[in-house]
Amino acid sequence: MAQKEDKTQELLAKVRKIEIKTRGLSHQIFAGEYHSAFKGRGMAFSEVREYQYGDDVRNMDWNVTARMNAPYIKVFEEERELTVVLLIDISRSGLFGSRRMTKKDMLTEIAAVLSFSALINNDKVGALFFSDRVEKFIPPAKGRTHLLHIIREILQFEPQSNGTNLSEALRYLSNAIKKRCTAFLLSDLLDVEADGTPKYEDALKVAVSRHDLSVIQVYDPLERKMPDVGIIHVKDAESGQSMFVNTSSKRTRQEYDAFFEAVESASSALLGRYAVDSVRIATDEDYVKGLMSFFQKR
Repeated sequence: MAQKEDKTQELLAKVRKIEIKTRGLSHQIFAGEYHSAFKGRGMAFSEVREYQYGDDVRNMDWNVTARMNAPYIKVFEEERELTVVLLIDISRSGLFGSRRMTKKDMLTEIAAVLSFSALINNDKVGALFFSDRVEKFIPPAKGRTHLLHIIREILQFEPQSNGTNLSEALRYLSNAIKKRCTAFLLSDLLDVEADGTPKYEDALKVAVSRHDLSVIQVYDPLERKMPDVGIIHVKDAESGQSMFVNTSSKRTRQEYDAFFEAVESASSALLGRYAVDSVRIATDEDYVKGLMSFFQKR
């Protein structure tokens, strides 16, 4: 019982630490950029007022004009409120990290920053947790309590499966959210064929036709370039397969590096083909700079 209480307190402390850091960033840095980057659904009617020189005559309210015997126009304002859905990769590959934090740690903080930025703009936020299946879906809602619930789930949720299937998450988004939403796919994008080709093109194509989808890819530098450190024992966190690898072999390092270059090239080409806004952030980088650059590009 005492051990369970200790774990609960530890979790709450982690949630509070993330909230303090990411909420501060959202208020001080990201709120304006987020507001500019992600527009509302359109223009909504606000009020009717008398016509003034320079007003667009296409906005004339002819019924009110006839009734008041004076020209009146309709005034519109931006319909700001968005529905934001975070598609969060919680597969086992997220536990890898060779530098200051794991991929999961960074994804958690980025998800929190996006959530608090949405909160400041009075947007609804929902979350979809996936591995090689959809593990859990939290419907969009507003409020700090709701956002802290999402952060707690990212930290403590234990997936039933170990693998990664981006298509399952994207299909769920397309089917579960009927109205157009702003969606963020947060993942390492390691869901590829043996030659590095992404497996999720068909699902991505459908998702971007229905929603405003952006991709935030988090990776670890050690995944992209194999170091020369002799013979090491490695284990795939998702498949469970393990083997000994001679990292001093130049050919082995070249093949490894070439594969990840192919993965990166293929994923970038795919996202470009469907005009998906994206950013790649390494676990040893400052994600603030990456997100700022991403918002400004939009």
